[in-house]
Amino acid sequence: MRRLLTVLAAGVPLAAAVCLPSASAETRDDSTATAFTCSAPSVKAPAGTAVESVTATAQAGGTIIGTGVLQGSVSDVPAFCEVTVTLTHPGADDHAKVRTWLPADGWNGRFQGLGGAAYLAGDNDVGLGTAVKNGYAAVTTDAGVGDAVDTSWALNSEGQVDTALLKNFASRSQHEAAVVGKEVVDGVYGKGPAYSYFNGCSTGGRQGYMEAQRYPDDYDGILADAPAVNWDEFEVATLWPQVVMNNEKTHPSRCDFDPRRLIGTKVVCEGKELTVTAADAAVVRKIWDGPRTASGKKLWYGVPVGADLSALAGADPFPVPAAWVRLWVAKDPSLDLSTITYSRFAQLFKQSQAEYDKVIGTDDPDLSGFRDSGGKLLTWHGDADQYIPTQGTVQYRDKVERELGGARKVDDFYRLFLAPGTVHCGLNKGDGTTDDLGALTAWVEHGKAPKTLPAVLIDVSGRNVTRDLCRYPQVSRYTGHGDPALASSFRCVSPTRH
Repeated sequence: MRRLLTVLAAGVPLAAAVCLPSASAETRDDSTATAFTCSAPSVKAPAGTAVESVTATAQAGGTIIGTGVLQGSVSDVPAFCEVTVTLTHPGADDHAKVRTWLPADGWNGRFQGLGGAAYLAGDNDVGLGTAVKNGYAAVTTDAGVGDAVDTSWALNSEGQVDTALLKNFASRSQHEAAVVGKEVVDGVYGKGPAYSYFNGCSTGGRQGYMEAQRYPDDYDGILADAPAVNWDEFEVATLWPQVVMNNEKTHPSRCDFDPRRLIGTKVVCEGKELTVTAADAAVVRKIWDGPRTASGKKLWYGVPVGADLSALAGADPFPVPAAWVRLWVAKDPSLDLSTITYSRFAQLFKQSQAEYDKVIGTDDPDLSGFRDSGGKLLTWHGDADQYIPTQGTVQYRDKVERELGGARKVDDFYRLFLAPGTVHCGLNKGDGTTDDLGALTAWVEHGKAPKTLPAVLIDVSGRNVTRDLCRYPQVSRYTGHGDPALASSFRCVSPTRH
């Protein structure tokens, strides 16, 4: 469970991990301040919804403890007003809570929407607290579903997919949160935000892309890291390591060794000396290669070489893809995943695509609406991401370029940065830091498009090294001189073509 908590916590919006540097929380403009009263404002229901209730509670701030399995905490949060609006979609019997936290003093005039992690649709309070601490009014929604690994809402009493709740989780609830949150800000402060931002990683990253694709006017800037786009594909693909091990009857991860070592290497596992076999190497090669049909046709990308295999190739399936395949795809909570053959896997993969691409795929490359609205989209993705293959994000970016006229035109509003050696949602969560929200703010408010994204990374020995993350498709190359721990010893260059 401890490992699971660590993994899922990586999906908490990145601003929740640290107090953002000054670039992302500029000097607050007290001229925006009005007489502050924490009372429930009048809220107009977004299209297709009804407002069930509106409440307002004055909160003292202090240390905020994260709820649910993600936990976490943020200290020194100033006093704020918490406004909770409960929405329902008539006929759906859903109840989605939209919570907006508003600083009682020193609001910086900005608004921040916060995304979720795994099956958690929104923030668990740590991101909200951090946003308030940095002067933002912030909003999040639970979409009427549960915690990060709570999938009890997937099927209704008749064993069918609850399409209303899935739609909430997939797309509409984040949009409704943006609409309601801005209305609450206007009702409490007497004026709307000057700038609006979305911040999320993993599920939150996917939600950010969904906002850009379907609701391009909601946010001026979207920070969407390690995005879980192509959900209907990669979520099934994440089960591939288990399928390979079960079909090949070899489980190399039991010994916690580096699978890249040569066959014949001796390793110590639980006090016993074992040897890496040809079968072990074959399994790992299949995992790296990624899912294929029984005839060898490529279905999706594999786990990146160098990424940790322990969670996906462990003794038990990782719960997020396990739930997706059992509940939403097979619609059989009792499905024994260990019995899935290669051919059955391919069938489940294609079924997921057919049923859910338009619902939650979040891979529409037409971002012209977001571009035309003046929005800016910023993404970084770790190239050692063990849960969401970086190549899925790269593929999406390439599709956008083909759709909208090439890299130069897309760079005007959408930039992708790849982080060397970085795990899933790792930056600002213990695997390094970067002021991504600060870079986005400077781009939106001052037109300073980020050429690189300065970061502190953690190398294999555990020490801090500085790097300038390169704008895709450029890659970082050592200049041949200087301290390898310093960003100044590297430069961004075009990748070598083979």
